[in-house]
Amino acid sequence: MSVADSVILFGASGDLAYKKLYPALYRLWRDDGIRVPVIGVSRSGWGDDDIRDRARRAVDDAGEEPDARDFAEFAERLCYVQGDYADPATFERLAERMGDARAPLAFLAIPPSMFEVVVQGLGAADLDREGRVVVEKPFGRDLQSARELNQVLLANYPEDRIFRIDHFLGKEPVQNVLITRFANGIFEPLWNRHHVASVHVTMAEDFGVETRGAFYDDVGAIRDVVQNHLMQLIALLAMEPPVSDSAEALRDEVSKVMRAARPVACDQVIRGQYRGFRSHDGVDAESQTETFAALRLDIDSWRWAGVPFYVRAGKAMAADVTEAVVEFQAAPRPLFADADCAPHPNHLVFRVKPDDVTSFHLQAKLPGERLVGRGVDLEVSASRAFGEGPEAYERLLKDAMEGDNRLFARQDSVEDAWRIFEPVLEDPPPVHEYPVGSWGPEEASRVLEPGDSWHAPAVEACS
Repeated sequence: MSVADSVILFGASGDLAYKKLYPALYRLWRDDGIRVPVIGVSRSGWGDDDIRDRARRAVDDAGEEPDARDFAEFAERLCYVQGDYADPATFERLAERMGDARAPLAFLAIPPSMFEVVVQGLGAADLDREGRVVVEKPFGRDLQSARELNQVLLANYPEDRIFRIDHFLGKEPVQNVLITRFANGIFEPLWNRHHVASVHVTMAEDFGVETRGAFYDDVGAIRDVVQNHLMQLIALLAMEPPVSDSAEALRDEVSKVMRAARPVACDQVIRGQYRGFRSHDGVDAESQTETFAALRLDIDSWRWAGVPFYVRAGKAMAADVTEAVVEFQAAPRPLFADADCAPHPNHLVFRVKPDDVTSFHLQAKLPGERLVGRGVDLEVSASRAFGEGPEAYERLLKDAMEGDNRLFARQDSVEDAWRIFEPVLEDPPPVHEYPVGSWGPEEASRVLEPGDSWHAPAVEACS
């Protein structure tokens, strides 16, 4: 597949473009030598100077602060088309501004309700023939709408030129799950139901919905992060070794995990809502939208049958942390342990936020005369060892421009991810209130098997 020779940025005046896309495009120009025209499109009554000023402010706010000459060279490649997405004349003007470019990357940084209109407009203007399209999540809001969206996309683009972007997959710590699993021979013999007792995935945020009350009240935690971000992380944790590092080989294994995952029953989910959520602007005074969800996921594969995957995600919680914990089976007997300090089973932690630490928890001898063990963590940070990698949107934009689909969702896995949560979305259980700054409602423990408990972000050693 050839490299895209231009970028069409729909939603050029929006927040996503400002916070993520302009800085990413600038870094690709500066660091990767990607020197293609960028045509912004939106309804705002802008001209070329306006989009260049907007991009400059965005790049400055992202901490880049380029000198005037440096940015001027980048800005020369920015231009703007104003118009309604439903008006064919908008796409005629767009085709004119593209000049000789014939293989554009169209990035839809717009509300999902406009995806169909824009894709059809690109097709009618013959701008889809050699191009490709990037679609921002959410990919629908349920199984039926996801299928309808895929039909629209596939009517204009083949699957290998559709890039369903989930920026979570562009994060270096998430990609590190693959390297840790498959590039280190010590883990693979243990990575199965015989040695793994449970898997815990947590995505906690210590802030509420802030000014996004109306949006969040329509979406909720399951649609916002569980069905997409966290299911993608689980797929990386649970997938079989791919036959190669090609896009289709990797996505084949992700798809197998999604197909093997059992639909989540309503009695395996606890929904919560933080105290005060209903007082936010735009939130219904009697809202039943969840700001927290805890659930058990079962993957009915040969490798994982019987191993519970515990998932929780929430806002206004006790910490701002995203991590996955693979807990191994406990030793047959707690040797070398105090009676009042049972050793915690070995576990491997992949932390995505606030840092990118991977740690392995094991027992080591406590210094002194007694022959007793205490828990310690062996930690490694790839960013400290090798330096920071590219920001997620920078990485994913470059991949899309080069036609690399490895970190993008495929049609079948998107639809299967919705299938998994369809029972809960169609008939959601009631919400339980929880205090701000907590770990969610007490009822969340109901999804755990007897003897299991939620992992705190760090396991405290006995004193």
